[in-house]
Amino acid sequence: MALETGIKGKAGFTVENQHTAKSLRSGGLDVLATPMMVALMEEAALTSVRPYLDEGMDTVGTSISVSHLSATPVGLKAWAESELVEIDRRRLVFSVKAYDEMGLIGEGTHERFIVDMEKFTAKCYSKLNK
Repeated sequence: MALETGIKGKAGFTVENQHTAKSLRSGGLDVLATPMMVALMEEAALTSVRPYLDEGMDTVGTSISVSHLSATPVGLKAWAESELVEIDRRRLVFSVKAYDEMGLIGEGTHERFIVDMEKFTAKCYSKLNK
């Protein structure tokens, strides 16, 4: 399989108390927290391209720019959809949108880089030896 633009992904869940702004301390209300919406967007992008990567490779999120447009209460389903819109060597750019059962709740762009998991982990943990 070849990595190419147009690859789409989706991730979602039913909003529960642990997903709220109040629970995550990103706000004081019992509504879907923006960090959880972002996590859904990242998951949709990540899982969409994994089947196209060589063994030992994965992607890491490096940038996200989104707007959270509408609040989602506990009990509604929320999901994110991604589409790979640009490939520049190891850099992948996705269009991302999030929804609840009532409609669009967020949108933006997300960037990921393809990494060799072993090398990436080794470099990360080398910080402990400095």
